[in-house]
Amino acid sequence: MLTVYGMKASGNCYKVQLLLEQLRQPYQWIEVNSAAGETRTPEFLALNANGRVPLLRLDDGQLLAESNAILCYLADASPLLPADRLERARVLQWMFFEQYSHEPYIAVARFICGWLPADHPRRDELPRLRERGHAALAVMERHLADSAFFVASGYSVADIALFAYTHCAGMGGIALDDYPNVRAWLDRVRATPGFVPQSP
Repeated sequence: MLTVYGMKASGNCYKVQLLLEQLRQPYQWIEVNSAAGETRTPEFLALNANGRVPLLRLDDGQLLAESNAILCYLADASPLLPADRLERARVLQWMFFEQYSHEPYIAVARFICGWLPADHPRRDELPRLRERGHAALAVMERHLADSAFFVASGYSVADIALFAYTHCAGMGGIALDDYPNVRAWLDRVRATPGFVPQSP
């Protein structure tokens, strides 16, 4: 059976959980609290030298890190990762966008607001993070004006990757009020078969 080392509160880990549930793939979840330093122990670093979750252990014992790499591996040969060469590249395009232009701002703002004390110096980063987060949401809003999901073939791992932190952007002070297309897309994702909400 597949084993996921993850932290339920993490959006990157939620991506993997959501995909596994939607694929109806049996798996074991081992909760690893990165906020408490559990990914920095010698035992965990022996599994992933980068000291991050999620981490996937395959049936044969091999390990795979990085949330979006895990999504692509798990979704291979399923409708959630298109077989068409260009469509697959477009899925990857949005997943790269998520990791480079979206997650570093929306997820980090959420982390600072939710996990750091009110007087923490990193709160000085919030105005810039929120500005860049809104810039990413504006790109998504324009794209979703003409598209139900992020690629023409339909719901895919690109949507899962982007949903993970977009749905909780408000926790970082990045409101979705001005993005009706994004909000409608979030509802469409929630309506997909096998959808599970993120654990609190």
